[in-house]
Amino acid sequence: MGLRVVVADDSYLVREAITRVLADAPGIDLCAVCDNRDSLMAAIEAEAPDVVVTDIRMPPGRDDEGVRVAIELRDTHPGIGVVLLSMYLEPRYALDLLAKGSDGRAYLLKDRIHDRVGLTAAIEATAAGGSVIDPKVVEMLVAARSRAEASPLAGLTARERAILGEIAQGKSNAAIASSLQLSKRAVEKHINSLFTKLELPESEDVSRRVKAALLFLADEAMDRA
Repeated sequence: MGLRVVVADDSYLVREAITRVLADAPGIDLCAVCDNRDSLMAAIEAEAPDVVVTDIRMPPGRDDEGVRVAIELRDTHPGIGVVLLSMYLEPRYALDLLAKGSDGRAYLLKDRIHDRVGLTAAIEATAAGGSVIDPKVVEMLVAARSRAEASPLAGLTARERAILGEIAQGKSNAAIASSLQLSKRAVEKHINSLFTKLELPESEDVSRRVKAALLFLADEAMDRA
């Protein structure tokens, strides 16, 4: 008996492509094909697969359902391997997937799904507790790391960056305090700290809040590039 595999993708064409690639693959038993997160979770419970091959963006939210399934399975079914398939080179997906370790996890770009050897190798590796990361994803993470280290925002704490994001939305200190469930005094303290770290002294000509917001938006745009 081969490795039991459940596949999930909201695209009919992608599901068909994966089904054809795995149909005759030696050592692979394709036991369910799903088109959304809910049917995937039901199939996992019903079929007890060795590996899940899933898209990142699926209904209902079409955001990061596949990543969240992989994270959830770490706790509920730690023995199940997960191969994530994505059309997108976005650092946050890979970082979220690997946040608790790379064991039993793979991240492949969808342009590789027609490569039977590559896809089955990823399935076999994750089933055995190993990991496979697409070389393009590795390059993306290295580039993102380099950009982050060069960013003027690199020295900010997570809380300071969150507050800066609120400032970039034009929120007042009171609105930021309410949004992040902080006291207004705490918000003011964090803002003064991030202004200091960003080397934004008081100026009569240009608001420090505007300068800080522009730095934040520029940094976000670089991350999306």
